Amino acid sequence: MRLLHLTLPVSDVVAVAAYFHDVLQQRVVGHHVHIGWSTIQLQPAEGRPVGGVHLAFNVPDNRFGEAMAWLRERTPLQRNPAGLDYFALESSWQSQSVYFTGPDGLILELIGRRRLPTSTREGVFHGSELTCLSEVGLPSHDVDAVREQASQRFGLQPISPPSPQFAPMGDDEGLLIVVAAERRWFPEQKDLPNGRGLTLQVGDVTGRGELRDEAQGWQVAAI
Repeated sequence: MRLLHLTLPVSDVVAVAAYFHDVLQQRVVGHHVHIGWSTIQLQPAEGRPVGGVHLAFNVPDNRFGEAMAWLRERTPLQRNPAGLDYFALESSWQSQSVYFTGPDGLILELIGRRRLPTSTREGVFHGSELTCLSEVGLPSHDVDAVREQASQRFGLQPISPPSPQFAPMGDDEGLLIVVAAERRWFPEQKDLPNGRGLTLQVGDVTGRGELRDEAQGWQVAAI
């Protein structure tokens, strides 16, 4: 699955666009942030709550060390309660991650996935090496129901064993991170998830239609 277009409500479109351009070195055209095959369209929040939104960006796994050094020069990394700021997952994930805080309290993540193609780039990392938006957090009061709907409508399966609190639906290129609305985000475990106003378009799925949570204010459409 590919996450193609995300509409993201923000408190200050100009300031958030500048963050993606200046700090993360992404191509920004007006209110649109281009990250590989993904586009994030920044939209005025207009009274909707901001903060608590989780987004992850794929990095070629063989460039992850350089990417982490590049990020450390630009922003502090988030730490878990034990003080760790680097997280490697084995089993079904086969990944390594770092997390950081963006504008409006965005919970952002760089993630390297071993099963994806490596890069031929060498030397100092540049933000243009991010390959895509690969995860969007979607809160719900009924994770199991959203998981079942994502499977039925889009043909998605969980990348790791799901639970009533957490269901990562999709694959290494694109994941819907369906989480319980009362579950605070890893690693700091301070922020509750927020999906209000998120509108996501996805491609390379087997079905068509929409997936939405009216109570939490988000929707996903397959195109």
